[in-house]
Amino acid sequence: MIAAALFIIFSSAFSSIVDGHEINFRPGPLMRELKELDCSGEIKLTEMALPLSDKATEKIKGKFFTAGCGDNQAFAVYIGRVNSCRIGGCSTSVADDPLSEYEFFDYYILFDSRNRIISVRIFNYEATHGQEITAKGWLKQFAGFDGSGLLRVGKEIDSVSGATVSVYSLVNDIRQKTDILIRLNTGTGNKIYKSSK
Repeated sequence: MIAAALFIIFSSAFSSIVDGHEINFRPGPLMRELKELDCSGEIKLTEMALPLSDKATEKIKGKFFTAGCGDNQAFAVYIGRVNSCRIGGCSTSVADDPLSEYEFFDYYILFDSRNRIISVRIFNYEATHGQEITAKGWLKQFAGFDGSGLLRVGKEIDSVSGATVSVYSLVNDIRQKTDILIRLNTGTGNKIYKSSK
């Protein structure tokens, strides 16, 4: 009896630790932003199917969605996680083990119907350094990026003292996810999501 009780307690504690590492695919800031942009009713997120080659080669730690109100899916969203090294650097790839000693943050990219970034928001920052990248003022630099230009730290994107690893990780991830969305939309010959506007 005592062993069963201890097992239940241990299992509950372990599952809540593991659950603490899950990505929230309906973050509050995104739902509020979509309401302000488009919706007076219920917001609908529909997961996009990715080609197997993207899943295999990109090691995506998130999901792409169409988003909007009801049948009006006027936006695309990527919600995902970026692993970042702790201060001092990495000895192995941060992409290999999401539950390892690496720090991480969860964020979303909201795109318009032309694959341009409307906004980027970090909604779960689990790192000990570099919180400056969560500032809306700094994140506004990504608005308008559509993959056709460059996105370089120190040029188009301001660097942030004390957040070097996080900045480079985020910029690289945004470039990659924008490229994937463009390929999804141009590879099929028609838009995956459409605007009624």
